[in-house]
Amino acid sequence: MKPTLSYWLADKEQQLMASFYPYMMPLLRKLDAETAHKLGLVSLMLGVCGGVRPWSEDPCLHVEAMGLRFPNPIGIAAGFDKNAEVIRPLVRLGFGHVEVGTVTPRPQSGNPKPRLFRLMADGAIINRMGFNNDGIDRMVVRLARNHRYDLSNHFPKVPLAVNIGINKVGADPEKDYPQQIGRVCHYADYIVMNLSSPNTPGLRDLQSPARLKQILAAINELQPKRPPLVVKLAPDLEPAEAEVESIVETVIEGKVQGLIMTNTTITRPTTLRSPLRDETGGLSGRPLRKKSTEMLAQVARLAKGRLTLIGCGGIESGADIVEKIMHGADYTQLYSAFAYEGPPIIRRLKKELLTILQRDGIKNIAEIKGQAL
Repeated sequence: MKPTLSYWLADKEQQLMASFYPYMMPLLRKLDAETAHKLGLVSLMLGVCGGVRPWSEDPCLHVEAMGLRFPNPIGIAAGFDKNAEVIRPLVRLGFGHVEVGTVTPRPQSGNPKPRLFRLMADGAIINRMGFNNDGIDRMVVRLARNHRYDLSNHFPKVPLAVNIGINKVGADPEKDYPQQIGRVCHYADYIVMNLSSPNTPGLRDLQSPARLKQILAAINELQPKRPPLVVKLAPDLEPAEAEVESIVETVIEGKVQGLIMTNTTITRPTTLRSPLRDETGGLSGRPLRKKSTEMLAQVARLAKGRLTLIGCGGIESGADIVEKIMHGADYTQLYSAFAYEGPPIIRRLKKELLTILQRDGIKNIAEIKGQAL
């Protein structure tokens, strides 16, 4: 892709913004976490967070999975852009894929505030948001608007994933998941079923092989033609290999193409130092890295290449991304580190990744997949 003046200006804009972020982020952290998150969304909507040179994506970072091409293996996880409001700004920041949601059939306000907490001393976040979102109807309008705007003339094609869930009250999973897939299938490159948030009562029970089989059967009957389907799993499944193997075989038989490993955890490591460590909700960030990577490796051994695996949990550096891929991930996504560091983290992670790959003489990051297994 040939560079133009607008691309050069976008790159200079991001460099300028990156120089400001070390001063801006401490100010944002003085606000409560949810207010800071909303302010971040507004900043992205206003276009004040900079952009990237689209031709600067190094070919050795390209990844192919589920028939899709990812310009790099770094994506933004669900939960940041719950309502599909800032897809294009997130693409401009340089993410290799964008996942929006979780969205539910009907709008809901989520759990009472406060419900989002920074554990600064631990590099972690606890949330009990409870799937607060505008509902599927409003999201589809935004997805359709985004679909009409062709980014390919300005930026590489970046896969878009839509994360779907169920309402806290009045849910019918065998009906709700197929209906939502039907609503978003024309706009999503792949669809993620969230069965693992700890903040919706009973949701994690849907991960049991018997119940999951029923839901997937309903989806296959009602939505046989659809984009690739991915299931997001909790890191708190029973560690017994037979239990995990049963889930893996169930999703493969149910025509699922991939798994996200993993969602947040309800466990609390004894190493946590923050005074907020006992808040109820899902823990994400640095303390989750080891647990999520171990489960990723276990699933990778059981799947034996039959599923696309997405590494998520505790990613803060290029070395963390390499670790996830070496333990079986095809590509990765993050949230907590982005919340702490802001947009400059994307440039830093890519630079660190390229340094590692060049040091080890690796031509494409896919070459290291599964090496630690």
